[in-house]
Amino acid sequence: TRYMDPQFYWGAATASYQVEGGIENNDWAEAARQGKVPVAGRATDHYNRFQEDFSLARQLGHNAHRFSIEWSRIEPEKGQFDEAAIAHYREVIAALRARGMEPVVTLWHWTLPQWVVDAGGWDSEDTAGYLRRYCERVVEEYKDEVRLWVILNEPQYWVAHAYVKGVFPPAERNIVHALTAFLHLAEAHKSVYARLKSLYPDLQFGAVESMGWIEPAVGRWMLQWFRNFAFPFLVRRHIDFMGVNYYRLWRIGKKDAPGPHASDMGWDIYPQGLGRVLKSAARWIRKPLYITENGLADARDEKRAEFIRAHIAEMLKAKKEGIDIRGYFHWSLLDNFEWDSGFWPRFGLVEVDYRTKERTVRPSAEIYKDIIKRSIISN
Repeated sequence: TRYMDPQFYWGAATASYQVEGGIENNDWAEAARQGKVPVAGRATDHYNRFQEDFSLARQLGHNAHRFSIEWSRIEPEKGQFDEAAIAHYREVIAALRARGMEPVVTLWHWTLPQWVVDAGGWDSEDTAGYLRRYCERVVEEYKDEVRLWVILNEPQYWVAHAYVKGVFPPAERNIVHALTAFLHLAEAHKSVYARLKSLYPDLQFGAVESMGWIEPAVGRWMLQWFRNFAFPFLVRRHIDFMGVNYYRLWRIGKKDAPGPHASDMGWDIYPQGLGRVLKSAARWIRKPLYITENGLADARDEKRAEFIRAHIAEMLKAKKEGIDIRGYFHWSLLDNFEWDSGFWPRFGLVEVDYRTKERTVRPSAEIYKDIIKRSIISN
């Protein structure tokens, strides 16, 4: 088994449906065919260009990379596992290892195979069993090369957008279904963790949730806790680490236009919130932390360098104060398909021409590289 020595991981993140292209057998592809969400199509063609993309990441100083495996590729039909897809992701992992980069693998990043949806999706308690079988097969395949596994990505955030806002498939606005899906996700995570940990005790299994800082102060504590920690708190005894995805300040009850410190999507930039969220996560979760996503939509690349510098400064300050933080992953390595917003938001350290698929490293990516060089950390 070839694992890198324990160290601080610097890198970026992607997710299968957002970058790979050619995924036609999941809930998002079906929703796109029905005109309910934008079409992802070839996306960035990362499925075919991962070697090129990982070479860029390595040149930019990254020693780790977080990506997700597409369930609908691995198990396109119930109980039928695709050996070609399994071989593909083995090549992806090998490409990272060959470049001295630690793979951090997400097993579920929001998309479901269409057959799972037809069987009830997260409304059904049966989905936990399907997820457990899929996760067990994937981890068994790659257990010798992957040490860090994320079971679920942002389940609470996904539920809010799928069943409350109704903008992610299945695009319902149903509080009862929202609560049902939330509880099924929590039980699924616990079930998967228990099974995987019993089989592979030397591997690390965690969860990732979206966390933000909330203003104004009135009622903030309760809102803050529920928004950030409802799911992590439920599964805190069933994780080896917690991934924190931090993007923004949330203004509750204010309809003002975003200020000058906002991303192209109008998300208020507030680096201090990251330090505060990390301290709260350390208190509530009591497990090692990774910043698994942190970034902004910035097509002109005018704010990204300062965004990275300021957020990493907050992270390093929290680490010096004793919080167990073990990695930072910028979102994203590449411009990509931003779910219900389509392709216009530009989150990448690397710009993608969607017509030619040509990659161009943005100046902010070089700044991040310099920050990594100057911020050597050992646990």
